[in-house]
Amino acid sequence: MSSILSGVLGMTFVGGSAAVSGALADAPLSTAQALRYAVACLLLMGWARITGRRLLRPRGAEWLWLLGVALTGLVVFNVALVRGATHAEPAVLAVAVACVPIALAVVGPLQQRRRPGPRVLAAAVVVTAGAILVEGLGRCDTTGLLWALTVFACETGFTLLAVPVLGRHGAVGVSVHTTWLAAAIFAVPAVITEGPWAAATFDTGDILAIGYLAVGVTAVAFILWYSCVSALGAARAGLLTGVAPIAAATISLPLTGEPVGPAVWAGIGFIAAGLAVGLAARPALTSKFERGSNQDADGPVDNVLITVADRFEMGRKPAFPLDDRRIRRGRGGLAGRPHG
Repeated sequence: MSSILSGVLGMTFVGGSAAVSGALADAPLSTAQALRYAVACLLLMGWARITGRRLLRPRGAEWLWLLGVALTGLVVFNVALVRGATHAEPAVLAVAVACVPIALAVVGPLQQRRRPGPRVLAAAVVVTAGAILVEGLGRCDTTGLLWALTVFACETGFTLLAVPVLGRHGAVGVSVHTTWLAAAIFAVPAVITEGPWAAATFDTGDILAIGYLAVGVTAVAFILWYSCVSALGAARAGLLTGVAPIAAATISLPLTGEPVGPAVWAGIGFIAAGLAVGLAARPALTSKFERGSNQDADGPVDNVLITVADRFEMGRKPAFPLDDRRIRRGRGGLAGRPHG
């Protein structure tokens, strides 16, 4: 239940970011994003120190996974939202994000060499349909459609590319490394195209928006979301992205003053039904690595391969076949337990 609550709260922060991001439409984009992620990284490092969490240095292929998360989910995603808004109505980009649960329900289990669970996949379709009803449809040209597909791919990569490193680094570690990488990447065009003093042009509204994005949507939401993914697995956690459009619609009510239409209420009902069905599914915690079966599984992040790599690094070559109890006591922690 705590992992579900983490996902709900994380997506609530994300849903509220739509209105806030609009306040930065006329601000220097790269400078604002670089500042946002730099502040978030400092906050995350402070949180790790206060809570006694050890931040590990990435090694080998972990650099590629973390860089992939930073590039897709943090850098290209934000650029695609801004550029896509000039060729497509906001609803088009929102619908692209709404399709993410289906992608996670399919690719998430396959990433762990498991077969997608039909119950979770069906729930993902229902949640996506509900999100589309809440957000509505919009118009776009061909370029806008391409940007919408980019948004969809980047939002999917934000979760899936983090799965291989969550076991060793945990939610806090992955969040720290991806935010400083994103800040460094954004800093390059910020200095070259906008100038080193672009931040001096920010007004009070810009600063408040950057603060909310840094604290709520990045530092807090990242930890909540990755903790949820680590505990539930990408497929089931992906269903909770349906909370974001509900949060966005709720927050926009006092801003627009428009009443909630029947389509929005129907969409909320669809999302609630999909969450009830998908999250009630009992995940199988045993993977094909151990049983050689083709059973459905939408369970937590599998730490078996990570633990084996750790034991090699410690100079203790593991005996095969692997003993399940020794795997769970490895440095990666209990398989499926949320880290951070």
